[in-house]
Amino acid sequence: MQVFWYLVTALLWPLLLWQGKRLRKLAVRLPEATGDRAGSIAASNAAQQSVLRVLICGDSAAAGAGIASQQQALAGYLTRALAVANSVEWQLVAQSGLCCNGLVKLLQGLPEQRFDQIYVSIGVNNVSALTGNRQYREQCRELLTLLSTRFQSPKIIISAIPPMQQFTALPWPLNQWLGLKARLLNKVLTQELAHWPNAVMVDAKLPLSPELLAADGFHPSAKGAALWAQLLLETAATDCEQT
Repeated sequence: MQVFWYLVTALLWPLLLWQGKRLRKLAVRLPEATGDRAGSIAASNAAQQSVLRVLICGDSAAAGAGIASQQQALAGYLTRALAVANSVEWQLVAQSGLCCNGLVKLLQGLPEQRFDQIYVSIGVNNVSALTGNRQYREQCRELLTLLSTRFQSPKIIISAIPPMQQFTALPWPLNQWLGLKARLLNKVLTQELAHWPNAVMVDAKLPLSPELLAADGFHPSAKGAALWAQLLLETAATDCEQT
């Protein structure tokens, strides 16, 4: 797959470069969701006394770009669902445009503290930046090390880079080329996660129908965020049962 990506790059580079520049010029840039980025939710079950400390972090998708409020974005859906069984104390640390190394720098600004679960959305901007496989693995290792040591060995649930070939904002063949690059970086992360028993990657491989995408054809819509949260929670619950 790596050789094929290089072959396509060599053959189509002038067209891909032109499409990329045109997309940057014409792309719709949506604001991040408004609303609180930290809070606490009491458990729906009044008898439940345990408190789950949760961090949601990452790029513009985690920040809710293209969605009106955090209540309708990933953080809102995740925290409300988790609060059915536990009281939840949560933080959202996310910013548009971040690559993996940018997220590391952002998280370094947080004080050392305990989190039970950390949900991570990262990688799309590494695809756009054409981050090399070795460099991406090093960045992922640095991120995993930071999350594990600074936040007291939490359970880490990382979203795979979505199938970018299905982003409606991307023209053909740029979409297919970036989709292939996304699969290559997901493979790199999968290989790195073999060394991290406290971390798991969620790759749903679901088709991205238009209603699951925001108006820019690039970020998840509120409906997409709800489905995304459900998939993350199902994986987290299954993984906890197995361990």
